[in-house]
Amino acid sequence: MSELLSEKPLLLLYLHGFLSSPQSYKCRLLEEWLVRERPHISFRAPLVSPHPAVASAELEAIVDECKDATIGLVGSSMGGFYASLLAERHGLRAVVVNPAVHPARFMPAYLGQQLAPYSGEPREYRLDAADVDNMRRLEAELQPPLRGRYWLLAQRGDETLDCREAEAFYRGHRQTVESGGDHAFQGFERYCEAIVDFLFTAGS
Repeated sequence: MSELLSEKPLLLLYLHGFLSSPQSYKCRLLEEWLVRERPHISFRAPLVSPHPAVASAELEAIVDECKDATIGLVGSSMGGFYASLLAERHGLRAVVVNPAVHPARFMPAYLGQQLAPYSGEPREYRLDAADVDNMRRLEAELQPPLRGRYWLLAQRGDETLDCREAEAFYRGHRQTVESGGDHAFQGFERYCEAIVDFLFTAGS
């Protein structure tokens, strides 16, 4: 069995994408896999606000609250951006799945709209210009070359984001880029064990 990175408690922190939720398929799949295969690893999947300043502050508070644990990050789409932000700030490992690397670019298209999670949860949001400015400030903080340790999982069939941008952004880090697929990342269940090993074992 591979040597664990730390003797401290282990926590996998999953960050979902824009207008997604902790009820997303990948999130539930990974949590169920951990319960079944690695019950000693805790799992946490917060509801990530679509407002960048709020999301950043809330995620920082979670990391601070869990400072006695070894934290491994998994982020999908916009969650990949926030996972990278936390990884850079705190020296954490992160697996990013079809990540958004320039999220401020697409946010103006949502300004003034009444937004709701794709999962159908009874919440509504409305973004404004200040949200775009806040995201640009966060983007300015997160610039290559990245100092953290990352594994990029991407599929070229992503209909939402161009994976070539992610390949360039995470250059020099571990990358698995598949042909076909889509933004949801088809076949994610194939990687559960490898993701956990990457995050929490010394030899990965």
